[in-house]
Amino acid sequence: MSGDATTYNNTGSDTFRSGFVCFVGRPNTGKSTLTNALVGEKIAITSNRPQTTRHTIRGIVNRPDAQLILVDTPGLHRPRTLLGQRLNDLVRDTYSEVDAIGICIPADEAIGPGDRWIVDQVTRMAPKTTLFGIVTKIDRVTPDRVAKQLLALSALLGGEREVVPVSATSGQQLEVLTDVLVGLMETGPAFYPDGELTDEPEQVLMAEFIREAALEGVRDELPHSLAVVIEEVIPREGRPENQAPMVDVHAILYVERDSQKGIIIGKKGARLKEVGIAARGQIERLLGMRVYLELHVKVAKDWQRDPKQLRKMGF
Repeated sequence: MSGDATTYNNTGSDTFRSGFVCFVGRPNTGKSTLTNALVGEKIAITSNRPQTTRHTIRGIVNRPDAQLILVDTPGLHRPRTLLGQRLNDLVRDTYSEVDAIGICIPADEAIGPGDRWIVDQVTRMAPKTTLFGIVTKIDRVTPDRVAKQLLALSALLGGEREVVPVSATSGQQLEVLTDVLVGLMETGPAFYPDGELTDEPEQVLMAEFIREAALEGVRDELPHSLAVVIEEVIPREGRPENQAPMVDVHAILYVERDSQKGIIIGKKGARLKEVGIAARGQIERLLGMRVYLELHVKVAKDWQRDPKQLRKMGF
């Protein structure tokens, strides 16, 4: 999965390994949280709401002996809208382009029909790609429960495939998982400069941070209907020399109905203000400078089903 990546010199060792890894699973199985934990910095948004991830985001793990490119994808699901279909297409396109695919199953949920459907989809779409299993969220259950889930996932995937338990939240087994991933890769060059953590454009990450803040604590129907578009990013001019640089960010939050607009804005704008404060902190850490964030909420009726509006929002 080379994409626009360029190869870079490594230490010169013929044992240096590199490659692309995709985590797949039902929505809300901890894929994005795991990506962030392995990279060591937040590059993918997380939420307890299904279908939080809407883009493939590459996170880069750099080690002296290897470079792993983790491709975080939307959760594979049975789609009900044009957006859902496009997200599934995005996931499927990734299957055949990566070197290994990790099936993520939470330790605290029994393997069900949805998980079996995903494994069937993966094995049919990418029969030659290395498949392995990850039992996520092991900090939530007892060791005995983890052991049973490992056996269940191993049986689902076939006994010859690697299965690793991990907790992205507590950090348990992260090094073990990284070692396993490196072992699955072929020898090869680094694709990104040492120290780079993602190739995602800053404006996409900014929009994602705003959407994450807006999803916090909202009703079940809203996550699917919310999209964020960055309209402008303008360096603040005329600041005194003794003051740090500042940038103005203007963003629009799109929803599908007027009632959803009210949810986002809140009473007298209180909720939108909270969203702005939370998102601004994330964006300032991303950019390394002060940010003035201006948010507007607009209604784009049924945008998830409208091809023209989907293109406008980057899907």
